[in-house]
Amino acid sequence: MKLFVQIPCLNEEETLPLVLATIPRNIPGIDEIEILVIDDGSTDGTVEVARRLGVRHFVHHPRNMGLARSFRDGVDYALRHGADIVVNTDGDNQYPQERIGDLVEPVVLGDADIVIADRQTGTIEHFSPLKKTLQKVGSEVVNFAAGTDLPDAASGFRAYSRSALMRLNVVTQFSYCMETIIQAGNKRLRIESVPVTTNAKTRESRLFTSMWQHIGKSAQAISRSYVMFKPHTVFITLGLLFALGAAIPFGRYAVLLAEGTGGQHIQSIVLGATSMVGALLSFALLVLADLQRTNRVLLEETLERLKEVQYGTTAASDPRTDPRTVRRTVPIDRAQPSGPSDTGLADVPAGV
Repeated sequence: MKLFVQIPCLNEEETLPLVLATIPRNIPGIDEIEILVIDDGSTDGTVEVARRLGVRHFVHHPRNMGLARSFRDGVDYALRHGADIVVNTDGDNQYPQERIGDLVEPVVLGDADIVIADRQTGTIEHFSPLKKTLQKVGSEVVNFAAGTDLPDAASGFRAYSRSALMRLNVVTQFSYCMETIIQAGNKRLRIESVPVTTNAKTRESRLFTSMWQHIGKSAQAISRSYVMFKPHTVFITLGLLFALGAAIPFGRYAVLLAEGTGGQHIQSIVLGATSMVGALLSFALLVLADLQRTNRVLLEETLERLKEVQYGTTAASDPRTDPRTVRRTVPIDRAQPSGPSDTGLADVPAGV
């Protein structure tokens, strides 16, 4: 099996050596390990540092395109080069790369399609109480939308099987983290969580300028994905709320009319009619959303077939990584790696 570890980077020349030094050279059940650096418009020496340390695989963006685009382009490159598993990590050395073996193990064994590292955000010292609370609430919202039970939905330290990546389509421009969980949950992919302890903070996040911007963009991505996969829940709920909002003033006006004072409360008719229009529009949007949902399913099936043609089907049809085949257990001997590994790296001292 071939593993690609992809590292999105934006001006990470200082921390990238630490990341590369701690990526395992041998992982049980993995025959080849390749490192992919995604240069998202870096203006420092990130690429030169990576080349000097032996990295052979690169994706270059002429300008900063954002985390979601970097993830998508990295996955495309990895699949084109025969990846069976893709691990996504960060260039700021936030995540413990030495745990990559634990992260990919459920995928290698065929027990999971996606594995997400649980940073145990409640124990991270540099997170404020408000941020810890928001992280917990955000994970609960994503779990509600996806039908999952993940403790840390915002974690970017993840392992994806080839077949899972074939079925996922990132459309957001901000961050893929929430969107891929909601997609995976609604597509019945198997997701597991592995607890990890994060490294010390090296810099401020470059993904967003403030916590509130992150909340706003994350909420937008979650809402879009939820409506995409569950339009009936959204529009039926809205339609019933508007219908209730129409029934109350209409009922009030009917009572007042029976008492002979209805003519003095014409505003009840206006409010009821407005709410009724809202209910009708909601049910009309439900019909349109359902048609769009049908088209989306057909398009995604077509995209999956196109990906199989583009990337090849040999790795994708491996029963260890394809949830649609009979699951087999691959024996793993932690003491004896199953074969040689080639990280594409020169020997990097652990203290670089």
